[in-house]
Amino acid sequence: MKEFLHVGCGKKYKSDLNGFNNDNWNEVRFDIDENVNPDIVGTLTDMNSVETASVDAIYSSHNIEHLYPHEVPLALNEFNRVLKDDGIVVLECPDLQQVCEAVANDKLLEPSYESPSGPISPIDMLFGYRPSLAKGNHYMAHKCGFTYSVLNQAFLQAGFKANFGGKLIWDLWIVSFKQLLTEEEIKKIAEPFYPS
Repeated sequence: MKEFLHVGCGKKYKSDLNGFNNDNWNEVRFDIDENVNPDIVGTLTDMNSVETASVDAIYSSHNIEHLYPHEVPLALNEFNRVLKDDGIVVLECPDLQQVCEAVANDKLLEPSYESPSGPISPIDMLFGYRPSLAKGNHYMAHKCGFTYSVLNQAFLQAGFKANFGGKLIWDLWIVSFKQLLTEEEIKKIAEPFYPS
């Protein structure tokens, strides 16, 4: 059985995650917030409680935007360190290009979509989910953001060899590979993880 590190797991489990929601994967939950009962408490920029080259994959949804821009390379270097040589990262984050288009059209406060937690507006995607912040959960503040080209480049600069992904409706999705593979191999590996 392969093992994946569910970084910033929050209240989600592997049963919620495309590609990982099967018997081929064992989930190790990792989060900064002890209240969500992670297996490991830690931060994206300091994952010293995870052994080097110990996991086959990392899944991270809507976490990287909670870092300051100068912390992003630290986090991606940590991802690279804890992954096995043939490991992958599956990551989602807000698409600032789409968000900024909505803001330019004066829709800053208009709901863009309905999440399980409630309506999400461009202001939430830019700065963090307002209801969580209002309750004192400052982990939810957003401190940076990405377009696909910036996200792609950040992974390459951290030593990853290839990326597959693109834009969703409001999000970016990327699968990043530690080893160089053919386009056909990359696509075959990445496709099961495509968000539903």
